[in-house]
Amino acid sequence: MRPQSSITAALTRDHALSRNLLLLLALAGTIATLIIRGRHPHALWALLLFGPILLVALIDLFQTRHSLRRNYPVSARARWFFEWLRPFLRAYIVESDLDGRPFSHDERSLVYARAKGEVDAHPFGTELDVYSDEYEWLAHSIAPSHNAPKETRVHVGTDQCSRPYSAARLNISAMSFGALGAHAIEALNLGAKQGGFYHDTGEGGLSPYHLKHGGDIVWEVGSGYFGCRDKDGHFDPAHFSDRAAHDAVKMTEIKLSQGAKPGHGGLLPGPKVTAEIAQTRDVPQGQDCLSPPGHSAFSTPIELVEFAARMRDLSGGKPVGLKLCVGYPHELFAVMKAMLETGILVDFIVIDGAEGGTGAAPTELSDRVGMPLREGLMLARNALVGTNLKGRIRLAASGKITSGAGIAMNAALGADWCNAARAFMFSLGCVQSMRCHADTCPTGVATQSPARQRALVIPEKAERVARFQRSTLDALHEIVVACGLTSPDEFTPDGLRQRISAVEMRSMDELYPFVEAGELLDGARDARLAKWWDQADATSFKRKS
Repeated sequence: MRPQSSITAALTRDHALSRNLLLLLALAGTIATLIIRGRHPHALWALLLFGPILLVALIDLFQTRHSLRRNYPVSARARWFFEWLRPFLRAYIVESDLDGRPFSHDERSLVYARAKGEVDAHPFGTELDVYSDEYEWLAHSIAPSHNAPKETRVHVGTDQCSRPYSAARLNISAMSFGALGAHAIEALNLGAKQGGFYHDTGEGGLSPYHLKHGGDIVWEVGSGYFGCRDKDGHFDPAHFSDRAAHDAVKMTEIKLSQGAKPGHGGLLPGPKVTAEIAQTRDVPQGQDCLSPPGHSAFSTPIELVEFAARMRDLSGGKPVGLKLCVGYPHELFAVMKAMLETGILVDFIVIDGAEGGTGAAPTELSDRVGMPLREGLMLARNALVGTNLKGRIRLAASGKITSGAGIAMNAALGADWCNAARAFMFSLGCVQSMRCHADTCPTGVATQSPARQRALVIPEKAERVARFQRSTLDALHEIVVACGLTSPDEFTPDGLRQRISAVEMRSMDELYPFVEAGELLDGARDARLAKWWDQADATSFKRKS
C-alpha cells in the first residue's frame, strides 16, 4: 500500500500537469520547432501557433490580478469566451419558445411577423399551459359584436385644456435620443406619422430627429429639464414655451419616475455628450450630463399640479400629463387630493410598470424597486374612479405590451390606451442582444455609432413600425368583437380571468378591490385603500401619521 503522502504528492503532480497542460504543450512545441528548424526550415511556421500560446501562458502565469488565469494559464480564458457566448447559445439553442426573458421567442416572433406583414397565426393550438397559475384569459361572448368600429381613439384633454388631442390605442413609449440612435428615432417618428399615432420623446429632450418627419410628439420633461433648462439646470419657461409651440408637439408629460429605475436619476458621461446631444439637452458638450433623482420645480403635490398647469399654459393649452412608476400608494392619492383642493387637473396619467425599461439601469432597481404595471394601473384606476376624476383624466399603461391581448387586458384594468417601447424596438429589428448599454447594438437601434446605425434603413423600418402598430390594433379589434363589445372602453375587470391554481380561477374583481365612483371620498370599503387615502396629504408627499 502506497503511503498517504505519496498519493497526495502524485495527485498534486497530476493536478499541476493538468493545470499547466497548454503551457507545457506550447513550450514543448516551441522547443521541438527550434530543434528541427535546420532540417525542416518550414517548421518555423509552427511558431505562429506555439509562440502566441506560450507568450499568453507566461503572461497569465506571472500576472497577479486574476487567480484563475494564474492557476490555469491560457485555458482559463476559455471560461471568458463561453461566458460571452452563453446568452447567444441560450437564446438560439437552449431556450424554448416560451422561456426567454424579458421577452420570449414567441413574443418577439409575433412582433417581427406583424412588422414585416407576414402571417402571424399560430398552428396547432396554444403552447401555454392553461392550467398553470400564470395563465390568464379574456372572457368572450356567445353573441359577438356586429357593429364594433374598426378603429377608436381616445379624447385627451379636460375642460381646462384648450387644444385636446385624439390618441391612438397604441403609441410609442418614451425612448430618448442618446439611448437610441438618430436613425432609430427617425424611423419611429416616420412610422408614427404614417400610422397616425404618437411618439414619446423620453426625457432626453426634443431632438431634430423627433421633428424631422412630422409625426405626433409627446414631449417628456424629466428632472433634468433637458431642452427647457437654464444654465443651472432649472426649468426655463421661455425655452419650454418656444419648443412646446412646435406643431408636432401634441402633448407634454412630466416624468416623475420610470419603471426601469424608479426614484433614480442618471448620468450621461462627458465623452458620450456629443455636439448633437448637447444641443438637444441644453448642456455643455463633453461634460457629464446629470439627471437628478427628483424635480427642482416642485416639492409637494399641490406644487406639482400647479407646475402642470403652468406647462399647459406655456404650451398654448396643449394637454399635460404625469408619468410615473407607482411607489407608495399614499403619494399617488396625495396628487388626487391636490387636484381636488386646487381645482387644477392634469389631462392624463401614464403608469409605467417596474418591468419596463429600454436602456440600462442598476440591477437592484430593475429587479426590486417599483410596482409592477398591473398593480400600479389598478391603483391609479381606483384613485381616479374613487375621486370622480376617471373619464375627465385619461389613464394610460406602459410596460411589456406586444399584442392586442395585452392592450385589452390593460383596458380591463382601467387603461384608456397603451404605450410600448421594446415592442417598437423589435419592429425596428432589435434582436434582444442585451447590448443597449454598451453602444454595440448589432442592429443599429440602441447605439450612437454611425457605422452600426447604417444598418437601419429609415424608410423601410418606418413601414415596419406603422405596420406592427396597425396589425396589433387589428388584433385588438378582433378581441373586442369576440367579447361582444363595441369599444376597448367596455372591457371590465370581471371579464379578465386569472388562474390561481390548477383547479381554481378568479376574475380580477374577485382578486383585487375595484372602487365605485366617488368611493374614496365617501370612505373606501377596502381597508388598505382607506388607509392609504387617510395617509395622503395634498401639501406633502410624506405620509400623514
